[in-house]
Amino acid sequence: MTDLWTSAEIAQATGGAASAPFAVSGVAFDSREVGQGDLFVAMKGETTDGHKFIDRAFGQGAAGAIVSEPVAHPHILVPDSAAALESLGRASRKRMAGKVIGVTGSVGKTGTKEALFLALDRSAPGQVHRSVKSYNNHVGVPLSLSRMPRDAAYGVFEMGMNHAGELSALTRQVRPHVAIVTAIAPAHIEFFGTEAKIAQAKAEIFEGLESGGTAIIPYDSPHVATLYNKAERHAGRILTFGMSDQADIHVMESMAAPGGGTFVTARLPDAELCFTIAAPGDHWVSNALAVLAAVEAVGGDLAAAGLALAEMPGLPGRGERRMLPVAGGKALLIDESYNANPLSMKATLTQLGRENADRRIAILGGMRELGDRSVELHAGLAASLAAGQVDFAILVGAEMAPLADALDGAIPYAHVPDTAAAIPLIQTEMRAGDAVLVKGSNGVGLSRLIAALTEAAREKETN
Repeated sequence: MTDLWTSAEIAQATGGAASAPFAVSGVAFDSREVGQGDLFVAMKGETTDGHKFIDRAFGQGAAGAIVSEPVAHPHILVPDSAAALESLGRASRKRMAGKVIGVTGSVGKTGTKEALFLALDRSAPGQVHRSVKSYNNHVGVPLSLSRMPRDAAYGVFEMGMNHAGELSALTRQVRPHVAIVTAIAPAHIEFFGTEAKIAQAKAEIFEGLESGGTAIIPYDSPHVATLYNKAERHAGRILTFGMSDQADIHVMESMAAPGGGTFVTARLPDAELCFTIAAPGDHWVSNALAVLAAVEAVGGDLAAAGLALAEMPGLPGRGERRMLPVAGGKALLIDESYNANPLSMKATLTQLGRENADRRIAILGGMRELGDRSVELHAGLAASLAAGQVDFAILVGAEMAPLADALDGAIPYAHVPDTAAAIPLIQTEMRAGDAVLVKGSNGVGLSRLIAALTEAAREKETN
């Protein structure tokens, strides 16, 4: 197996000094995630210092470390470990001869990134690298870049932001051949004030495009002009995707598929493709169109991409579906617990309304970083609950008070202070034939509710 990095290469990339020769097969900055043969990057943060965990990292199998102070293990000594990680990421991108795709957007980033990985890996197995988890910020992006094998045929990188200028810096590290904006929504609007400013910040992804690169933008967005105007300054080609037949990649026909997915016939610039999307919901149709646009842009196999979309499993926290045993049968649990904003809430509640269920229950946590529009946007979810034909809602946290007021008895609901209070309530309430949607910002902690329900189901199946 080819080494990911040698100590000499790391030293050259970072401008550091090697204490001894070594080679690594992976990179980590969290000592808890260090595996055999990894490079541990010991960074100093506001609340902790990675140098305190050097012994732990090497005890777990680290082969070397990047440090800003000498340690009694093989290491590269640099002035600033965080800056060194960024330099290592840039060096990784420079040596990679394949095609790179960058993904951003207010919603759908991680799902689209994962779908792209599967779509490309289907025809180039083992040759596709992507950022893991939601490593999409000023630390996660260089980490993901530094982990990219030198002979990768494709790299897919998620990029996020909550302030203007962040994407500009990240995309210049990634230097994508293809840059995607999935959608614009009032996520992080607390830091921007308006959706228009969010669109401007998301459009920064095009600034890092390689010469002649492709920009992929959502045609149905009210901010398409903002995105298009920015793309024109940096892209050699622009592709739009959406439901409108004016989009370069658009839906010609669609219908519900058994199991909750969608059969789609899509039109691309030079082809038509019939395929199935395993993940349910109109938002996933939109994501799939963006995926096809990117695959087409890098010269990938569209037929293989269509097969991958048909087989793509739900992601934990982002649409994973589980059948839970309950008294008298089973209930469907839809796990959207990782994140939430008004657009994604509307999309998932709309899909909940399409589920074939005896009852539809929505467990909703607060949407964070909405600033002075928080009350308005939470109250506005009342219409989405009605459209989703919700029979009972459990509203979690103080941020959900405006929604409770807006419902005013129109839909039965319970408003609880936190996730801990929601767990016994849904365990008592859930019945066979129910479809239960769990969605909220990650900070609300609804993943703990998912874990509790899953563990209880596991115990029932074991006993």
